[in-house]
Amino acid sequence: MKIAIKTYGCAANIADTETITGILTTNGHQITTETEADIIIFNSCAVKGPTENRIINAIKQTPKTKKTIIIGCLPKINTERLHNETQINGIAGPSIGENIIELVNRVSSNKENTIIQQQTPKEKPSLTLPKINTNPIISIIPINFGCLGSCAYCAVVFARGKLQSYNIPEIIQRIKTDLTTENICEFWITSQDTAAYGREIGKNLAELLHTIGKVEGEFKVRVGMMTPNMITDMQKELIEAYKNPKIFKFLHFPVQSGDNQVLKKMRRFYTTNEFKASITAFREAIPEVTLSTDIIVGFPGETKQAFENTLQLLKEIKPDITNVSKFFARPKTLAAEIKEGIVPPEEIKQRSTTITTLVKQLSLEKNMQWKNWSGEILVDEKGKVKDSWIGRNFAYKPIVIKSTQNLLGKTVHVKIIKVTETYLIGEIDD
Repeated sequence: MKIAIKTYGCAANIADTETITGILTTNGHQITTETEADIIIFNSCAVKGPTENRIINAIKQTPKTKKTIIIGCLPKINTERLHNETQINGIAGPSIGENIIELVNRVSSNKENTIIQQQTPKEKPSLTLPKINTNPIISIIPINFGCLGSCAYCAVVFARGKLQSYNIPEIIQRIKTDLTTENICEFWITSQDTAAYGREIGKNLAELLHTIGKVEGEFKVRVGMMTPNMITDMQKELIEAYKNPKIFKFLHFPVQSGDNQVLKKMRRFYTTNEFKASITAFREAIPEVTLSTDIIVGFPGETKQAFENTLQLLKEIKPDITNVSKFFARPKTLAAEIKEGIVPPEEIKQRSTTITTLVKQLSLEKNMQWKNWSGEILVDEKGKVKDSWIGRNFAYKPIVIKSTQNLLGKTVHVKIIKVTETYLIGEIDD
């Protein structure tokens, strides 16, 4: 069977796609383009309304001659819309693992074109399942599924469920296997919330990173998103783990709002002062750590003063990267039930424009500090322009360089000659 896979969303979704690609290929199916495919699998995300709309539109535009399967978070979050607005042949939740084979077989043999509903497995898929990496030198490793949060705006908890962590030996074995059988130079440690890792099995993220840091071999590790209040009880140990040269000095630490009242309504269990204290602790220990944060603009109850407080927080902490999202109420969430303090769409749009202007200025200011820096980078991506490559330095800063050679997976010495808001430009320093 010829199958195409379209992936939306986070690194965990990409990891799911890599696994089902490996499973399907191992079982004799051919992964191909949408044009040639008999079946198109949509591995969906449902964090934001606009993403959901894009997925729905993509399904609608699929030729009726092709069968469609949708997996991932969206079927768990907005099944009703999928049934009402699309013609799909198969449906399942996230992290389907080996069950993708049964679903594909049932859909391909279904002459009635009725919807085949596959139950999502209760157990997380094994880390030993075959997978085909999207990037040949990067291995994405889910360390847990689900989280311990109850954020008012988040619907993903309904899709990914309660916390299920892999044991440290399972994760280490996956890393060692990838190092010996693949050309892996970089690992992405990912989950819905990496800071929640291991809580239900008596472990934590700091312990995991310490253990990974002891694995022999030349490789780097990027740690995924952490909820701020979840690091409090292990902050000292986590900072020590980050000092290991194998760990990229990259901290994805979403604050979501700079106003304590809004944070309370969001059910984010920390204050802005507690957030700033953690940032300060990391920066005192690792001054050049790259800080990435997230902001939601227009959450119900966000007054003009609350928005100003968010702007002020950003000016204080000066993040390297700020992901700005306009608030969209998601199905089944507490935020969808809020009737008071609704921010008008035009006001949300204006606030988004204002904050985007600020974060661009802050990002450029932070990047200017890297002008004339020289050092080693790991080239982990091919650039969009001919003969261009993207590498990462120890702080996971993206650095664009030019070379006619194939540099993917290579470590090269560069000097930064120019900076932009989103990346640095370097030249290979012979």
